[in-house]
Formats: sequence, C-alpha cells, structure tokens
Amino acid sequence: MKAYFRRWGGLAASASVFALIATGSVQAQEQRWVQVEAHRDIETTLERAELLNQRLGNISGFLLPSNWYALSIGPYESEVDAFTVRRQLRAEGAIPADAFVSNGLDYLEQVFPSDGVERPALTPEAEPVPEAAPEALAEAPVPEVQEETELAAIPEPEPEPEPEPEPEETLREAQANERALSRDERAEIQTALQWFGHYTMAIDAAFGPGTRRSISAWQEANGHEPTGVLTTRQREELIGGYFGELAALGMQNMRDETAGISIDLPMAMVEFDRHETPFAHFRAKNDSGVQVLLISQPGTQATLFGMYEIMQTLDIVPLEGERERRQNSFLLTGQNDSLRSHTFAQFRDGAVKGYTLIWTPERDEQMARVLPMMEASFATLPGVLPESAGQPSTVQRDALLAGLSVRRPEFSRSGFYIDATGTVLTKADAVAQCGRITIDEAYNARVHAVDEALGVAVLKPETPLVPLAFAQFEDRDASLGSEITISGFSFEDMMTRPVLTFGRIEDLRGLAGEDNRLRLSAEVRLGDLGGPVFGSNGGVIGLLAGAPQDGARQLPGDVNYAVPAPAIRAFLDTASVSSGTLREDVVMPPEVLTRVAGDLTVLVSCWN
Repeated sequence: MKAYFRRWGGLAASASVFALIATGSVQAQEQRWVQVEAHRDIETTLERAELLNQRLGNISGFLLPSNWYALSIGPYESEVDAFTVRRQLRAEGAIPADAFVSNGLDYLEQVFPSDGVERPALTPEAEPVPEAAPEALAEAPVPEVQEETELAAIPEPEPEPEPEPEPEETLREAQANERALSRDERAEIQTALQWFGHYTMAIDAAFGPGTRRSISAWQEANGHEPTGVLTTRQREELIGGYFGELAALGMQNMRDETAGISIDLPMAMVEFDRHETPFAHFRAKNDSGVQVLLISQPGTQATLFGMYEIMQTLDIVPLEGERERRQNSFLLTGQNDSLRSHTFAQFRDGAVKGYTLIWTPERDEQMARVLPMMEASFATLPGVLPESAGQPSTVQRDALLAGLSVRRPEFSRSGFYIDATGTVLTKADAVAQCGRITIDEAYNARVHAVDEALGVAVLKPETPLVPLAFAQFEDRDASLGSEITISGFSFEDMMTRPVLTFGRIEDLRGLAGEDNRLRLSAEVRLGDLGGPVFGSNGGVIGLLAGAPQDGARQLPGDVNYAVPAPAIRAFLDTASVSSGTLREDVVMPPEVLTRVAGDLTVLVSCWN
C-alpha cells in the first residue's frame, strides 16, 4: 500500500496544485474525487477522516445536501486518473467495493482539513514536526547524543484503536423506515439495483421476491448481511453510488431534430462534432476514448442491407463480434485488443436510422451500463439528414464512410453464386494463401474445393445465404464467334455493383490448342477475373480466367481465357456440389440479364 501511494504521489501533488489555481467553475467541471465513505454526524466524520488520511493520504471531507458528510480522496485532474486510483485501491482492498468517482458537484462546505487546504498523505518516513515559537527554539537545550542501544530500547507507540462504527439499524427498524418510502424512492432503489446489475425486472416500485433477492445480492456484494431489506445507511450508499456514476457519465437525452433521432448519450464523455450524411458525429471528450455515431438516411430495405455490408469494412467495427441481419434491422458488434463497438440500425417509414457506440477496453464496465440506456431510449423523430449535410445520401462507399477510416482487403476478385445456399465459384488464385476470405466484404467464407488444373475454387459461406439469383449453366457447347457478356467487379472494392463487359468467342481452345479453355476477345481488368461469362441467351458458358501466361510474348490486351461450363460442371460433380442448367427454351432479354448478372455476381476479397 505504501509503495502504491508513493507511485501516485505525483498525481496527488498535481491535483493539489490544480485545486489551488483553478477557478471555481472550471474546478467543478474538471476535478474528480474518489468518494470512499459517508457519515451522518460530524464527530464520526472527523475521526474517520484523520484515520483515513494517515492510511491513504489526500483525504477531504465535505457536507452533502442530505446533511451527511462525504470522505473522499482527491481531487484528481482527470476522470481517468480518478478511476485508475479507484480500481487499484479496490483491488488492494484498501477502500470499500462501493467507492465511486464523483465530480464533487454536491460537495458543499469542506469540513476536513479544517483550513480547507488538502494535505499530502502522511507516511512513516516523514512524520509531521509540530511548530514551535522562535523563542522556544532559541532556549531549548541541545539534547545529548544517546547510544544506539538506548534509542533502540525506546518502545514503539501503540497504534490507536479504530473507532467503533456507528451501529446499523435493526431489521425491524429498517423495515419500518422502508415502509415510509415514497413510490418514487422505491423505484429509485430498483433503478440503482438495475444499474449495478442486480435487478433485471420492470421498475414498478413493488418490492416483491425479485427485488428482495436483488437487494440481498447487492448487500452480499458490498460486504453487508444479506437481509433483503436496506438500512438507511445502505440506502444512502446504494443511491449515492448510482448518482455518482451517473454524474461521471453525464447521461442526458439528446434530441437531434436534423437527424430525426432522440437518444440518451454519455455527454460527459462525448460532444457533438458535425453532421455528415448519413452520420451525426459525436467525438470523444476529454480523451475519454468514447465516440457515438447517429445513423440517419432515407432509403429502402436495400439501403439497410447495403449499409450492413459496408459498415463491416470500417476500422471502428472490429472483425470479431456478433453479426445479425434481420428483415428490417441489423446488429453489428466488434472487439479487439484496442477497440469495441456496437451498432444497431433499422429500416422504418422510408428511412434507415440507428446508432454506433465506440469505446476502448478500459471503459467496458461503464459501457455495459450505457448501452442498455441508449437501447431503451432510442426513438425516431420525423426527418432525416439531408443530402446537403456533408455527403450525398446514398449507400456508396465514399458517402457512407466520409470522415471514417476504412479497412481494406489485400485484393479482390469476382465470383458468382451457383446454388440457393450461397455457394460461390471463383478463381483458385483469388483465395490462395488468404488469412480470411469474404463474400461482398460482409460474409466470411471458406474454401470447399479446388481444381488447380482448371484454376477454379468453390467457396462455402460460414453462414448459409439466400442469394437473389444463382448461375444457370449453358448445357450446350459454346458457339464460335458468338457474343458474350462478362460480369465482374472491374474496380475491385471501389464499387458496390458489378460492371458488364462485352466481347465475343474467338476460339473453343487455347492459343496452343489447350482443352478446357475458351479464347475470348474482351478488354477486362484484374477485378473481373473469376466472374461469370454469359452467352447470348443468358446462360453461363464459363468463368473468366484472364490472359494466358506467356512471359516471352506481349499479347494483345483483349486476349483472355475462360474455363468452359462443361469442365466446371464435371469438377462440381466430383466435389459433390450441385449446379443448375438453363432450359433450352429460355432466352433472357438484355435488361433481365443485366439484373440477373448483378444479383449473382459477388465480390471475393482476400484479407491478410
């Protein structure tokens, strides 16, 4: 314990200097205290203050509005310092488990130290020397030097016994006092028990078996006899701890008329920064490590789903965490060694609205209490963020991610759905040696089968998907010279929909006569590789494999290969993967093919 307070001596000293030079208003806003005890009479308060100051140092006593007296350690210059001291002292058992961080706004008259100036902690190495008048110092004889053995023989003073704590109320007295409580006071007790995680039912002010069990759990957790009935002192302790933590968080309702959202936010930790469609940004305050985004955007269910996919590419949504997309809402959570986040959004009445809470790991305990309050208070109002508020109101990467850091894959290629459960076919080298593979940057996938000779791979999503369309392979041989359409993400992850490229079939074999190759005439990009090649009737006739590899020759830019459908289907049969074929009598008009190609083509991303 002594070593701990020597380490924190600098903090205590800096807090004292800060207290002397700060103005009253700034001091009230910035200083934080660790409140450790409260007593109802001044005599007990002063006795305990002396004892605690000898043990811990930097103790101050204040009169409270309730006419009780608080004993606190501090002040500290920042909330982080105060919470760090509280956490360490609680871990060492030096202060009660219910000690809390206070902003001191309810501290009235200072009663200890009596001169109103904080004292440093007393230590055995530096006992205070009583002051003496100058005349007494001049007349005092110089003491003779004593032998070391004589000094050693002086007995150590006996430590003063700790004062007996004030007796608690009896159970009968506590029950009588409880019966005198108003409905609001009883509801406040349930709210405080809920805050500390002991009460999970409705706040109804009725003290039934559930409330009694919760009170007993709180009493046991705080070193009291678990009677299920709070004494007056315990009630002050519970409610004081609750309001102290509320003050530290600064929870208050924020009604953003521009975004059309009403929600409770920890305004002691965040402050409004700007509107930038589709977000209202609340930045961290006083280096709290906490941020909030309010989500507000006009749109449809597709807008909601697009946001669900793109949000997962943000650095503020770590990879590990729960992912849940429902018909009209989604939930994204993420955590890593340095960051946590929780995002909720819903589609209702032509708008997508929600919120994201971001925090650092040391705030886990506090945010576990903040999140339920945000969830319970979230409400939508008329209106959404206009397009003029920053970026255009569309689910585009540049618009959605304005002002936010994006997590990018190492590279991306194309692929396409081949069945109704979301199985994907792509190029084998698009998924080789990838630490993580995603479909449309939102769904994790694993390699199910690979044919190195053909250069194709089958991916299975970790969670089954329900694609809007999947490939219907052409059952007939491709026709020489026929027109083709290639669907692919030419610009990799820079666009959210695939691009169509047109060309024709130049040969049914490779340049060197290779089987299982179609030679195409089409200008493509790396992002297109792995995408489907459609014939003139809309059936898939192959998978785009790219330019032939010939290091000694420079081939024209429009020379590319495709793996033909018959070879693909033979590989799929061997891998026990089902596939469909296009009926002979079906012909897709260009506008239908454009829609189908967009629905079945996917972005396959490699992450390392």
